[in-house]
Amino acid sequence: MRLGFYVSRTRSAETTKMGSTLHPDWTELIRECLIDIFSRLSMGKRWNGPMLVCKKWMNVCQDTSLNTVLDLESEFLTSTNTTYWWSPEFEEKVDTTIRSVVDQSQGELRELRVRHCTNQSLSYVAERCPNLEVLWVKYSPKVTIESMKKIALNCPKLKELDISCSYEISCECMELVGTNCKNLQVLKRNLMQPSEVARLRRYAYVKKQYLSVETLGNVDAYTIGRHMHQLKHLELRNSTLTDKAFAHLCKRCSDLEYLDLVGSSYLTSVGVANGTSSLKNLKEIKKPDFAATVFY
Repeated sequence: MRLGFYVSRTRSAETTKMGSTLHPDWTELIRECLIDIFSRLSMGKRWNGPMLVCKKWMNVCQDTSLNTVLDLESEFLTSTNTTYWWSPEFEEKVDTTIRSVVDQSQGELRELRVRHCTNQSLSYVAERCPNLEVLWVKYSPKVTIESMKKIALNCPKLKELDISCSYEISCECMELVGTNCKNLQVLKRNLMQPSEVARLRRYAYVKKQYLSVETLGNVDAYTIGRHMHQLKHLELRNSTLTDKAFAHLCKRCSDLEYLDLVGSSYLTSVGVANGTSSLKNLKEIKKPDFAATVFY
């Protein structure tokens, strides 16, 4: 239930007893208290709730301390209008949101979790937020080396990168990030499930060539092994990497503690066992369903 609902209730239901107000006016709370309250809400809930109540609350929501994190993942997970996400109009909305939060953060944005953004907004982040530590740009077909190069060069504190299902982010991009962001410990390079690819082929906004990623697996593995050997957490869901490339990856990234290979149907049980034998720090691994593996 929105905070605005409570405010309107208190205003309309002021009941006095012995000359005192039983229901205080929430809009009169001091700024520090409002910041503490609003910090417990997600960005989406703040934008759709407190910011619409009054000018004072809108100004509080724009405080720098409330704009160091932009996480829209929960909004994406609960939305059902997935077709619209791939349209230029929606991408522009996401870009506008990102630029707004960057401005309100005064360059102190540290965590960015979005989907369907473009080079324009990501470049805006790279040029103004040198302390960025977490970056999720999933399902962003218009993010390329143009903006990722700027991220790699301007955001050396990056610790976590999720580029799942963003196929225009090439191995060259990952090489740049690995070379310049030595604090990177988490990489998520998950690909789409075949059923998701089949569904997206029916969308007018999705280019068919964008969905062709058969060669990404092994190239990704060799790039990660050469330039991101400090990784502790790696996700390669639905990858096309083979046993040989996986063995190379494990030898070079020997500090891995978490590994997700679900849906990587070109791997064999023997290949996974041999590869992970060199990972002495491995705590958790999610393996493919070898019984359902199809060999070509």
